[in-house]
Amino acid sequence: MPDDRGPESEHHSPWRTWLAVAAAVVLAVVIVVLGIVNPKPSTGITTDRLGPAQGERVEDYLADARTSLAGGDTDRHWALVSFTDYLTPDRIPAAAGGLRISGVIQHVPIDRVQTPVVTVATPAGDEPARNSADAAAGLLLAQQFRDPRSAEIARVTAARLRADCACTAGMVVRGTLPQLRELATTPGVRAVQALPADAIAGRFAVAPLLPEATGVVAPTPDDAPVPAE
Repeated sequence: MPDDRGPESEHHSPWRTWLAVAAAVVLAVVIVVLGIVNPKPSTGITTDRLGPAQGERVEDYLADARTSLAGGDTDRHWALVSFTDYLTPDRIPAAAGGLRISGVIQHVPIDRVQTPVVTVATPAGDEPARNSADAAAGLLLAQQFRDPRSAEIARVTAARLRADCACTAGMVVRGTLPQLRELATTPGVRAVQALPADAIAGRFAVAPLLPEATGVVAPTPDDAPVPAE
């Protein structure tokens, strides 16, 4: 018998092709919507913060830091240690109470001159912590500056850091909550603030509580002449 099937039976018709494309688009939209409504669970904290925020009352931050140490888990936590006075580099290792130091915060205080805060990542061991002031100086001098005053501030700051000034404002450590609570009672430690145990290294911000900070955290004035050295 002759084959009565026309061209449509041998080839897909255009309307069937467009129907398939439309179905694929609808399916893709449904998948996207489901992803928005039911996002995948996070594998850990992606953004967090150690240290006070600008405009925050120091008393409130200190209270929050104490609260962060509550709990009975035995996991290790990242924590910010803030000091009552600036430390010289040789005193940094002992100030950690035996905990692993992962970062040291250096800041050269100059009255009514806004000097930079530099957080230096440190590998394990006492020597990298002691050398963090010199490392901070190198980081500063490697920068490009927007104006002569900024360059002068960086020059003086770096010189004082390389002279082993008392300029260590705090450090980031890692320890269990009982260890951190014990560290918080050490003379010279102003506050210890811990992050949740699932905080991820390199994915949280660090802002120091400077020893001179009182009242409300705010930028220091920057209206005095930059000293020669």
